[in-house]
Amino acid sequence: MKKFLKKFKLLFIAILIGGYAIISYSFVDNYFEVSKNLDIFATMFRELNIYYVDETNPGDLMKKGIDEMLASLDPYTNYIPESEIEDYRYMTTGQYGGIGALIRQQGDYVVISEPYEGFPAQKADLRAGDKILRINDIDAKGKKTDDISKILKGQASTVIKLLIDREGEKKPIEKTINREEIKIKSVSYSGMVSLHIGYIKLTGFTENAANEVKDALLNLKKNPELKSIVFDLRGNPGGLLKEAIDIVNLFAEKGTEIVSTRGKVKDWDKTHKAINNPVDLIIPMTVLIDRGSASASEIVSGSLQDLDRGVVIGQRSYGKGLVQQTRPLSYNAQLKVTVAKYYIPSGRCIQALDYSHRNEDGSVAKVPDSLISAFKTKNGRIVYDGGGVAPDITLVPQKYSSILASLVTKNLIFDYATKYRIVHETIVPAKEFKLSDIEYDSFVAFLNGKEYDYTTKSEKTIDELKEDAKDDKALDAISADIDALKAKIMHNKKDDLIKYKPEIKQFLEEEIASRYFFQNGRLEASLKDDPELKQALTVLNDPEQYKKILTTIVKAEKPMYNPDKDRYRNLKQSKGEEN
Repeated sequence: MKKFLKKFKLLFIAILIGGYAIISYSFVDNYFEVSKNLDIFATMFRELNIYYVDETNPGDLMKKGIDEMLASLDPYTNYIPESEIEDYRYMTTGQYGGIGALIRQQGDYVVISEPYEGFPAQKADLRAGDKILRINDIDAKGKKTDDISKILKGQASTVIKLLIDREGEKKPIEKTINREEIKIKSVSYSGMVSLHIGYIKLTGFTENAANEVKDALLNLKKNPELKSIVFDLRGNPGGLLKEAIDIVNLFAEKGTEIVSTRGKVKDWDKTHKAINNPVDLIIPMTVLIDRGSASASEIVSGSLQDLDRGVVIGQRSYGKGLVQQTRPLSYNAQLKVTVAKYYIPSGRCIQALDYSHRNEDGSVAKVPDSLISAFKTKNGRIVYDGGGVAPDITLVPQKYSSILASLVTKNLIFDYATKYRIVHETIVPAKEFKLSDIEYDSFVAFLNGKEYDYTTKSEKTIDELKEDAKDDKALDAISADIDALKAKIMHNKKDDLIKYKPEIKQFLEEEIASRYFFQNGRLEASLKDDPELKQALTVLNDPEQYKKILTTIVKAEKPMYNPDKDRYRNLKQSKGEEN
């Protein structure tokens, strides 16, 4: 027995020594590779800057090199130089020093596209459509939005002077504006959308987002008529993980698991639970999502779905299940690096693209079907990982016509709203505002002589057919037929203005409402004919259907990762740059 124990001890020690040697060798080998390549890079960088035939900019060269290196990993691992720290701070806190307005390019000048209500631009009576001619002593002609944005932003309590050209005014107007610390709220709007149903719109997950949602929820609950809630996360790109956890906690029992993270570094293997008392555990709710709902939005919508706490409506979400953390670098720079993947209560990760296994051409593939797994919600409903959050009720995304896209991108709807504001001092509340047929005819007349050409999908298809026929050496035989077909379907602008009148009117009403009631007015005008909101109201007004959706166990379809390629899906989000 003693001999056996002695042999066992020797074997155990040998295994320990061997294991330590392997680990040590692995560590030393990895350290050597890092050290060797850093040395190669440093010497190459030095030689390049000394001997390259033309003058180089070391800072630009280094940033390009770093950006390309990080781009080979994933889109979310980024280098943030000191010069861009303020922009990054705005992304995480929603705060910046400036005048509080969106700007956009229009010809040789930059114009105000939307002042924020209650901030310096609006207090100084800057209006959408105002053309910036001069800032302090700087001529603004020929400058791009980035250039103007850098000048408009600055430390709070400092003064800036603007010379603007306003349509309807004979002379330029000078404005003196005191910059302020601008804090854009994450909850952009909350209120009642019907007698018994409240609505909360969350646009981001910056610091204090959870408290904003809590305050909005408590204010709605003061209404004795309130019976249910619509929580809108459409177009919300995400943000801080903590805020997402705290928002789910508002609707979940204390101690409930909300999300877990797992990474290469074991410090990132964490389980996050609800640590506060909930605000409401029973109020029926629907959650609206779309292809623009990502990251923290998916934690909230996915967790509420997994907990069977609400009915999710809309389109499949983006599919970003990666967690980032910032790490300090030299000279006040930062590295935002992907450190883990997150997993919602059912155990699923909703990351759609597999960045760890790229194709030979460098492209990234979706998670293969063979690796997609089924999970169960609290009530036993089947859900899947590997492709974003799939709604409980899927709706076809709203698509817009080519003529509307052209009218928006050519700023013609924007310009008409500017003229409308000059003629009409006031309008009815945004919820009630409707453009009359006579006013729409006025818009059509306004378009006379304006350039807004476009190509329809049918016309594109015919052009592609012509090219294919040419490649197949068959064009001569069918050229006349193709031309005749194209002539038949060639768009007529006047006909299209009538055919697509409802959607064009919708955009006009939203733009005009924003001139009087700012961001809240734009949103209220957009909700009048919102198909996803209508579906949410239908579900919430039918308690039996609501209950059935959350309790019926059916075999769900596996996720099909198919990004929305509708090139007009961001029309409502292209309003300009924050200042």
